[in-house]
Amino acid sequence: MAVQMENNPAFNRIPPWVKAKLSPKAIDWIQKVYDWVETECIPAEPVVKAHLAKERWQTSPLIVDLRKKAKAAGLFNLFLPNHFVESPGLTNLEYACCAEIMGRCYWAAQTMNCHAPETGNIELLAKYCNPEQKKKWLKPLMDGDMSSAFSMTEPDRASSDATNIGCSMRIEGDEVIINGRKLYGNAQWNPDLAIYILMGESDASNPNPWRRHTMVIVPANTPGLTMRRNLSIMGYDHAPEGHGEYIYENVRVPKENIILGEGRAFEIAQGRLGPGRIHHAMRLIGQTERAYELALIRCIDPAKKPRGKMLGEFDSNVERIAQMRLELDSARLVVLNAADTMDIHGNKAGRYAIAQSKILVPEIAMKIIDECMQMYGGQGLTQHTPMPEMWTYARFVRVADGPDAAHRHQVGRDQLKTAEGFKKRHEQYWSKYRELSQKWGTPFDEWKKEDML
Repeated sequence: MAVQMENNPAFNRIPPWVKAKLSPKAIDWIQKVYDWVETECIPAEPVVKAHLAKERWQTSPLIVDLRKKAKAAGLFNLFLPNHFVESPGLTNLEYACCAEIMGRCYWAAQTMNCHAPETGNIELLAKYCNPEQKKKWLKPLMDGDMSSAFSMTEPDRASSDATNIGCSMRIEGDEVIINGRKLYGNAQWNPDLAIYILMGESDASNPNPWRRHTMVIVPANTPGLTMRRNLSIMGYDHAPEGHGEYIYENVRVPKENIILGEGRAFEIAQGRLGPGRIHHAMRLIGQTERAYELALIRCIDPAKKPRGKMLGEFDSNVERIAQMRLELDSARLVVLNAADTMDIHGNKAGRYAIAQSKILVPEIAMKIIDECMQMYGGQGLTQHTPMPEMWTYARFVRVADGPDAAHRHQVGRDQLKTAEGFKKRHEQYWSKYRELSQKWGTPFDEWKKEDML
């Protein structure tokens, strides 16, 4: 039976122009994802927290069970774009609608094998690995039999400019020997973690800084690879995945683990990071929607009546609710536009739209979640609600997959390149004004050039 979108909560926030582009298969999947998150994930959040309190670095058995069920239901790996052989067939735009729903529960995407860094790593392996590497690494990841990490950021370098990355990769015979320090790869303490995709400097003397680096697959149990500690994010340890600080000390891996070829890390990184930024942004939209719902519930709570009125009866709060709604809907449009641009023109051509999402959505999410916490007063800063963790995730995304300052700089530089074209156009306005003054016999004012240029 065909899924009806009219008055269906799974589709309430999807704009009409997006609905018109959804295939029947995508409509069915969006409905299934909605039902899954609402009935299987959100009600189970306290159980997962109880499991983590008991076994901090073990994946919750409830999540393990849900992953099996989701896989059996065909809800695995929905993110992989439809131009891959391994893809279930969704466009970036169609998957974006699913990702927003997944964001309503922090770990819901994990139950569907659609969580970071798995999404980026799977797409990377699907796009750049040879058949033998795909068999060894990609298939187990897509089957959910292991997890992976991405190891790029370094504590000793300005990694926002990845040409600075200095983790040493020395190629000797059939081996790659690695030495250096890394941050943010998922925690080695989780036994599910099987591989790291590492970016390092393999040719420091290459005159082309974009050809100095290589990506290689490092099994998590390789001798010489040590996790010094878990890195907390704004005080949260983010177990059971976490973020590690790593030492690579004479780590040896087979040369056959190099992805695509020596010196091609930047080509791979750009292909990996674009879609991941869209996924982060849409999940942020979903979690912010949930925070907004909590604020609405607080506004109509008859037990909360400062000065004899419910919170929603104060004009200032009515305006807050309106402003949050406007900003949240605007953020969604920005990300959906980026996803659609990627589908039509490709990731490279969609760079500006992707950057828009990367820059704007985390800031908007932080602002809205902060306002929602404020409506709960002191209670809003505690574990009474999921909002502090939501805000922390939004703050983290400002840095994840590249700091937003770097994206602003890129957008600004690209815009400045258009200035000469605008200058010429405005000079044409001036010339036309001169002609029109002569034609119509009106005074020609040389000083007006300052106004028009």
